[in-house]
Amino acid sequence: MAWRVDEYVVRGELDNRVRGRVRGRIWFLGMDAPVELDLEGNPWRDLAGHRIEFVNPMPKPCGIDSLDIRQCGSVGDMTVSRKVKALDCSPEELRHHLSNGTPFPWHWANTLYIEWFSEKNGRVVIETAAFKLTIDPEPTWTPTPEEETEQQIENARAMTGFMDRLVDGLAHDEDLPQSSLEAEADREDARMSALLDRIQARIEREGCEHIDFDILYEEEKERLRVERGESPPVPLTPEEEAEREAWIDELAEAQQAALDDPDADHWKEESERHPLVERCTDLALELRRTVEEAGWLSDADHPEHPLRELLDGVMIAGPKLAGALPDSSGEDGWPPDPLFAGHVLVRLKKARRHLEIALLGIESAEAEQLASPQFLAHAKRETSALLVEVRELIVEVRTSLGG
Repeated sequence: MAWRVDEYVVRGELDNRVRGRVRGRIWFLGMDAPVELDLEGNPWRDLAGHRIEFVNPMPKPCGIDSLDIRQCGSVGDMTVSRKVKALDCSPEELRHHLSNGTPFPWHWANTLYIEWFSEKNGRVVIETAAFKLTIDPEPTWTPTPEEETEQQIENARAMTGFMDRLVDGLAHDEDLPQSSLEAEADREDARMSALLDRIQARIEREGCEHIDFDILYEEEKERLRVERGESPPVPLTPEEEAEREAWIDELAEAQQAALDDPDADHWKEESERHPLVERCTDLALELRRTVEEAGWLSDADHPEHPLRELLDGVMIAGPKLAGALPDSSGEDGWPPDPLFAGHVLVRLKKARRHLEIALLGIESAEAEQLASPQFLAHAKRETSALLVEVRELIVEVRTSLGG
């Protein structure tokens, strides 16, 4: 799990004027003494060689009592060059805009992103666009392109090492269900995947010109039930059937009302996707564009080519995450209600698997030197960061399921 501590920061200072070392102090509201940092490595170019100070205008009381006062370890990503959409309105005003389908004000803002991997607390992150930041005007040193590449590789190694320790610390297999509800969700997903495979195979055999898809679905569903040795479904009572029909009618009316309203989808244009979905989608586009421009992959390459595994893995993970996570305005949608948590968990685990495949592709590409070291280090670091956060979300959903 990552320690995200930006809300509790009062102020802080970081110093990278000595090459290869980041030292600093961070004061948290409610803690008597500052947390001291002594880290190996360097920030990104925009902060390399600089001393910075930052102040949080609205700190919250500290909720991180177990954060060690002495943070020794390695530098992760440290930069102020990442861009995020920052709101120009209060949370209450945002809810008003969303409920009325009106645009809400926002602007692009640079984000302070400070990440490190400590020996005692693991991954710690400060990510915010709200802090007041001061950077000394001239760096004492500037990294060479070779040093930038090496630092990216070291950051990727630090993230990968953290993930390995995280997985090793689990007392069970990540893929094993940890509650009866999760097990049922896994079974239902496997059943639906098998059913869709059967339907697709039959369509390919018989063609689709004269197929009644409702009949086809029911036939294959019944065949699959018999093959699995499952009991026949219990017929609905007249009351249950009437309730089901009323629910279907209500859903159809709501869908028709949405279609009849010309502004019905306006809120979708204004609400943002979950930040993790945005990051995964943006990374997929960035990686694909870089690979295509460099000519590292051609249409003739095998589907199991390491770079194709990388690109496809990150690309497919995005829609899986989008199906699992609420948009960025959906504060009340997380953690999900236990009624839906099983389905959310299935999608998160699929996203995790595709990101793991992407990392395996990166490792193979490194061994075979299929792309530049700088590109592969960047891809590993960003994909690993996504994977860590997906694993953290899985833990949160399992907790809501009682696993």
